[in-house]
Amino acid sequence: MCKRLRLFHKFSLGAIFHTVPYIAGAQTMCKRLRLFHKFSLGAIITKYLDMIYYDKVTKVYPDKTVAIDGVSLGIEPKEFVTIVGQSGAGKTTLMKMLIAEEWPSDGAVYFESANIHRLSKRQMNKLRRRIGMVFQDYRLIPNKTIYENIAFAMEATGRNDREVAADVPHVLELVDLGHKIWNFPHELSGGERQRVAIARAIVTQPDVIIADEPTGNLDPTNTYEIIRILQKINELGTTVLLTTHNKGVVDTVKGRVITMDKGKVVKDDKNGKYIL
Repeated sequence: MCKRLRLFHKFSLGAIFHTVPYIAGAQTMCKRLRLFHKFSLGAIITKYLDMIYYDKVTKVYPDKTVAIDGVSLGIEPKEFVTIVGQSGAGKTTLMKMLIAEEWPSDGAVYFESANIHRLSKRQMNKLRRRIGMVFQDYRLIPNKTIYENIAFAMEATGRNDREVAADVPHVLELVDLGHKIWNFPHELSGGERQRVAIARAIVTQPDVIIADEPTGNLDPTNTYEIIRILQKINELGTTVLLTTHNKGVVDTVKGRVITMDKGKVVKDDKNGKYIL
């Protein structure tokens, strides 16, 4: 099979990708392809198999601080991935690269085989509509009601009034906040505000949810509720990327855990636990 793959190396990436389904035992082969990751051809094929792929990514700031150091990893569709590490480990920088808020100094970040940082402004706007963001500090508009906060996110993606009126109540019911629809952010608890932030992130039905330390300001009870909602979203088919340094959160999720330290991925465990 390796000879067959090398035969296609001189052709386009599209040609390589389209040969994969026709090779006997393709499902088994997908696992074996990981062995070729350190080689150029293996990296190319892995990029096409993963939804998100970081290819030898490094980020160095002007003051010489190394935020990301040679990270290569792939994330498959519908995965729930928890990224752990101490403050400054590089978790947030890695996530910001997915929406081009940060640019790599070296290497590349791919979303469905497209190099994110080579997209046009129009293409980047389309990509961002497919990625929902949940932040630790909620980022709600204080002078707008909960309904208006979520409606604003929908309107920004071109949804009309009819769609807004139908979808906002539905998504608030999903996060158990239907009864708070006309409240303002300051009238909600921290846990409730974070649930609004999640509702806002998922109302446009994105393919990926990035939750960057979403439970950092919450008590244990509200933390569990937020994780339960994220798990529910994942079960419905959305890829979830969660960054945290909360041991309880990691142990609750019981899924793939990527551990970062000083900008490097030091461990990647399919059924990981909190180990730093």
